Amino acid sequence: MNEGAWRRRLWCAAGVAAFAVGTVGIFLPLLPTVVFYIMAAFCFGKSNPAWEARLLADPRFGPHILAWRERGAIARAGKIAGVLALTGSGIIGLVFLPGSWRYLPAAIAVLASGWILSRPDA
Repeated sequence: MNEGAWRRRLWCAAGVAAFAVGTVGIFLPLLPTVVFYIMAAFCFGKSNPAWEARLLADPRFGPHILAWRERGAIARAGKIAGVLALTGSGIIGLVFLPGSWRYLPAAIAVLASGWILSRPDA
């Protein structure tokens, strides 16, 4: 088997793994779905264009994937959910972590929230 075939198989395996994690995210509230489906579409684009096309054609997730690809856009509801989850994590860190470690989740939350809010609306 040549090197190109191995690369396609690895990209396909990564796409399947990302899709699986995204699907679990449908049922677990703090695990994002669309982010992993964006990764799956990227991987399938390098390995299995038919699977990529199926993801892009999906009425629920396809528009979000395309908005990210075309404009780096995040839906307003996704921004709100992300910032709220990050805020909760920052507060939990401030309350429960010892010493100066307590500030790390809050700092990450501020930086990540700023980035999320800087993206255009989908």
